[in-house]
Formats: sequence, C-alpha cells, structure tokens
Amino acid sequence: MLLQMENFKDKNEMYAHMDSALAVMINRRDDVESSLANASALIKMYYMDDVNWVGFYLYREGFMMLGPFQGAPAVTRIKLGRGICGEAAQSMRTIRVDNVKTCSNYIECDASTMSEIVIPMINRDRLLGVLDIDSPISARFDKVDERGLEKIVSSLVRLIYL
Repeated sequence: MLLQMENFKDKNEMYAHMDSALAVMINRRDDVESSLANASALIKMYYMDDVNWVGFYLYREGFMMLGPFQGAPAVTRIKLGRGICGEAAQSMRTIRVDNVKTCSNYIECDASTMSEIVIPMINRDRLLGVLDIDSPISARFDKVDERGLEKIVSSLVRLIYL
C-alpha cells in the first residue's frame, strides 16, 4: 500500500490517518522493539520519497542507542546533548532543523540529508528515546509536521509503554 500526500486533503488528515493505523497495528503484548520497528516502517511508508531515514534512538544508561529504523546505517550510540538527537533528548523538546549543513551540532550519517526533525518520547517526565526523521529536502518539516509527529509519538508511548 503506497500512501502519498495526494491521498489526503492535507497534512492534518494524513497524520490522523497515520495515528489510526498505528493504533490498529501496535499491540501492547508485543515487544517494544518490534512495535517500534513496525512504527518506523509505517511512518516511512507515509512519507515515501520525502525522507531518507526514519527511526528511533532509545535512552539507555545515559546514551541514545540506535533502535528500529528504516534507511541507511546510522550512528549506534549518541551522548546526551550531542547531535540533534542527543540535544532533543537532553532538552526533552522537539527540534526541527531546516538545513543540517548549517547546524554545528549535526552528526552526519547520510550526505544527502538536508533537514531533520527529532521528537522526544517521554513518559511521566522520563525520557524513553526519540523519533528521528531525516529528509533530503531543505526545510521539509513545518509546524504541522511537528504537531502531527508529536501526537504520533504520544500515541506510541501510550500504546507501547503504558
């Protein structure tokens, strides 16, 4: 099933559809990593050619450890505060970068990446990890994407961890 923006009247409808699909697909009895693997595949499926990496880094013992993802090989371990993922994790806030080439804290894994959005996964003020999405298009992510993805992450935390 190929899902493209043309299938929806706007991004809000796309994110609502994505959220519903995740709710059907995620089962609390499943393993966390299995659920996140399916979530990364589903998110990548919705974005199609607009992104080159979708995945999760999970917080473990002071580091962000590579979790399930779709895309090219990536850094496996990131210190809190380092890179966009480490910065979003440390601050526990979403970070959007329109042009990673101008960001001094960016960790390059794929030279084609131009923009990035990272959304922290938080449960009761406790950091669980982050959702990281990269795109080869500058300024690919906007406020609608930010709100939509924050809702997706909130739903994932509720479905998987609660």
